[in-house]
Amino acid sequence: MIRVLVTDGMEKSGIEDLKAKGFEVVEQFYEPEVLGEELKAFDVVVVRSATKITRAIIDKADEEGRLKLVIRGGVGVDNIDVAYAMEKGIKVSNTPNASSASVAELAIAHMFALSRFINISNVSMRQGKWDKKKYEGVEIGGKTLGLIGFGRISRELAKKASALGMTVIYTDIIGKAADCEENEFCDLNNVLRRADYVSLHIPFFKEQGATIGKDQIAMMKDGAYLINCARGGVVDETALLEALDSGKLAGAGIDVFVEEPTKNEALVNHPKVSVTPHIGAATKEAQTRIGTEIVSIICDFFK
Repeated sequence: MIRVLVTDGMEKSGIEDLKAKGFEVVEQFYEPEVLGEELKAFDVVVVRSATKITRAIIDKADEEGRLKLVIRGGVGVDNIDVAYAMEKGIKVSNTPNASSASVAELAIAHMFALSRFINISNVSMRQGKWDKKKYEGVEIGGKTLGLIGFGRISRELAKKASALGMTVIYTDIIGKAADCEENEFCDLNNVLRRADYVSLHIPFFKEQGATIGKDQIAMMKDGAYLINCARGGVVDETALLEALDSGKLAGAGIDVFVEEPTKNEALVNHPKVSVTPHIGAATKEAQTRIGTEIVSIICDFFK
């Protein structure tokens, strides 16, 4: 029987579907020091963000040669050493289609929260304050949204932002999208200079460092907003805090952090920051779609 290890949770209907199709499914999180040993007994491992599939774990699992498929239930695969897994004959897949709408909606939610002080007024009112005069916000309609990265999530966000009356510009390492004439392609520097709201939708590569650091923030409009629902590390948190403290940026919406759970209390508690604990894909609809896509990947692989 083909055995599937689910380390970071999976939607119940997906688990039941796998079992109904004849797969043995084990739901169990293992610490890194024992995960490789445990994987010797499995054909498939399904992870989310919490579990890292490193070279050392792959080496240990490969001693039995049983592990053949690693699936990341989500968009990025930066918590998996993909190249090394492939060298060992282990296929790596993800579920890029499942969470696009959910992450795009969260980015919009952070934009609204910051623009209308929903983040901080929720706190101050619970403290008995009525700071009505302090909370004169801005409308997002008529503003320019700059997207860094133009994949599935970014395109979904572009549609929603356009419907709200925003002008959307974007940059992407691949270049101009041939099938998206309604949005303007720019280089990164122009996106930063022109956008009222900048939203990131790119992977993080540790060897490259932050895409948005002190120099990039300096290019942005005074009073602009920065949204990161992509990956911790693509924004330099120290530079971001300095920009918020100085007033260079009006606010930041952050769902992802360099370290998770984050210990950066200065960022989390900053009055100009709207924060969420990496919940971009945490909707019932997205989890159902992720589960369905995982089942499809596994069935196709072993058919």
